Amino acid sequence: MAGHGYGAAVRLLWETSRPLAIGVAAYTVAASVLPNLVLVAAGHVVGAIPAAAADGLRSAAGRRLIAALAITGAAYAGALLLGPVQTSLGSVVKWRLVYQTQERLMAAVSRPAGIAHLEDPKVLDDLELAQGQAVRQYPAEAPMTLALVVSNRASGLLACAVLASWRWWLGLGMLAMWMIVRRPQLALIREHGALYSGGSEVLRRAWYLLQLAARPSVAKESRVYGLGGWLVDRYRSQWLLGISGPWAALRRLDRTVLVMSAPVFAAYGAASAYLGYAAYQHQIGLGTLAVMLPMLAATTPVGDISWDDVALAVMVQGLPKARRLEAELAPSQPDLSGSLPAAGLPAREVRFERVRFRYPGADRDVFAGLDLVIPAGQSTALVGINGAGKTTLVKLLARLHDPTEGRIAVDGEDLARLDPGRWQRQVAVVFQDFAHYPLSFADNIGMGAPQHVDDTAGLGDSARRAGALATLASLPAGWQTVLSRSYDGGVDLSGGQWQRVALARALFAVRHGATILVLDEPTAWLDARGEADFFDRFLEITEGTTTLIISHRFSTVRRADHICVLDQGRVLEQGNHESLLAAGNRYAQLFSLQAARFGEAAQ
Repeated sequence: MAGHGYGAAVRLLWETSRPLAIGVAAYTVAASVLPNLVLVAAGHVVGAIPAAAADGLRSAAGRRLIAALAITGAAYAGALLLGPVQTSLGSVVKWRLVYQTQERLMAAVSRPAGIAHLEDPKVLDDLELAQGQAVRQYPAEAPMTLALVVSNRASGLLACAVLASWRWWLGLGMLAMWMIVRRPQLALIREHGALYSGGSEVLRRAWYLLQLAARPSVAKESRVYGLGGWLVDRYRSQWLLGISGPWAALRRLDRTVLVMSAPVFAAYGAASAYLGYAAYQHQIGLGTLAVMLPMLAATTPVGDISWDDVALAVMVQGLPKARRLEAELAPSQPDLSGSLPAAGLPAREVRFERVRFRYPGADRDVFAGLDLVIPAGQSTALVGINGAGKTTLVKLLARLHDPTEGRIAVDGEDLARLDPGRWQRQVAVVFQDFAHYPLSFADNIGMGAPQHVDDTAGLGDSARRAGALATLASLPAGWQTVLSRSYDGGVDLSGGQWQRVALARALFAVRHGATILVLDEPTAWLDARGEADFFDRFLEITEGTTTLIISHRFSTVRRADHICVLDQGRVLEQGNHESLLAAGNRYAQLFSLQAARFGEAAQ
């Protein structure tokens, strides 16, 4: 896995910027060669000093000293530049790759027409690893970190080669010693990185808890219920649970380093003693001794373990995950098939035929043979208790999921044969948990058809039909007011105001081609006056549009052309308000129960 990750790091850099990749390669070579070149040149300076001092600087020995000094100075100057170059190059590479990686991940998870992958814990774990947020070891930093690790290792190998140029067995012996020492340490480092990968779900949960502490939407309940300490304690427990395995591997690494220090000291002692003995016996000149002695220490990067090694082992865990996400979510492997055009549909009806559906990992079906007809150009209402499957039905209608069994037919054509992206443009939905975009008032409505956001007349008409013009009039910067207090000059809206904006967004989508309007609890956030205003606008809002209304409030659904009672994944009864009341079954019972409660409240 680690080797695969290293290759992915190199490919990521090459695909992002070839000039940067060449620059990093050049830095790696320079960082490998220059430190050793300084030591070798400095050793020659030391060796040339006695002869130059005896013969003078104008002699051949003096000229050799001057040349050695010039080479040493140049090499040292180049070595001094390595630090600033690394800082500058590392910053450019990091941010280019962070942007590139985030963009590719964003494109990958946004590409599928459905949302099943975003409800898959394995995909979410892979996404967390690919982003590197929880442990702050970003995979996008892997290429430059790999360059540092490689340059250190290559520098140590060159030092072994210099030793071998004098005594082949000395260089080979130091290399063998370091390889033996490094192997168990490298195994622990790789285990440390793999443990991060295995604990990604727990770390993802810890990261979520950390983010909760800073979310304004949670801050109110956090203060009222005193959740601050609970969040800290839960974050600590989840973080420690996820990090305990990697930390245990690091502790084993520390113990291994201590054990391995004994052969390292023994090898250094033996090699230094041999150099001293050779010098005492005049088997080695001063210049050679001045080169070989520091070269012993210069071999250290062959086998030592730095923080870059540890960090790299974590970083490279995420790069294959990013590749896998791109491959699994690629257009060549669509999650939802179909290619037929969908524009203008439905002209007659949408029909659910023996539809069964079960969420991945669930132990029971949401629908177990659902039959339902939604006539085109009319308003259909769904009522039912919580858990009856109303919101899941919306997901199936919008083709965010496909049925497990059965089919959904649009004018007789299987929905699975229609192009999913084009079909979704036919469906405008006000979800119960509609989005609050921290964008301008205009953009919040225009997101219903973003390619038409410059249709100012359409924005105004949609806001009017949704009853959002009063909200607009109260905004300090009008259409350009950002709907978030997180930005200067921004404001937040009440729940009812946000619901009107969400409704206007859906109506803007209908204005620009959507043929089905879905309203999931459209008055849930409205007060009595706002609900009454919605009823007054109901016919205008739904006129000529295939409308599906989901609500617990019978005052909302009673105006629909057709009402269906959903219970335990099946349509229990259907008809209009009057016929269902006359039948005296479940709808009538629920309506009477709710009406009685309103009557009690009025007394």
